[in-house]
Amino acid sequence: MAVKIFENTPYEEVRPGLSRKIIHTNNLMTVLIDFSDGPWEKPEPFHSHPHEQTSYIAEGEIIFFCEGEEEQRLKTGDMFAVPANKKHTIQLLSPKARLVDSFNPIREDFIK
Repeated sequence: MAVKIFENTPYEEVRPGLSRKIIHTNNLMTVLIDFSDGPWEKPEPFHSHPHEQTSYIAEGEIIFFCEGEEEQRLKTGDMFAVPANKKHTIQLLSPKARLVDSFNPIREDFIK
């Protein structure tokens, strides 16, 4: 696999107020997620996936919800980790937020 440069990777609009940029190898994926539609009155619906996930809050403030855990208020510089198949979600508290998510294995459902 050739070296990939994140700067050369285009953004994709997932929905209004949510865009992402993806870079990956065969086994690891990093996704830059920009939210611009906050704050939200309620969290997004819970979801789960068979991938391990870590998330770094590069900008903004969120509430992180994870099944079986107390909700966590997180801000710029904080991180969270989610085991495979565990239900989780976020609620955006600030007008904008940027998250840097890493997944193993890669999320084939994100690749077009």
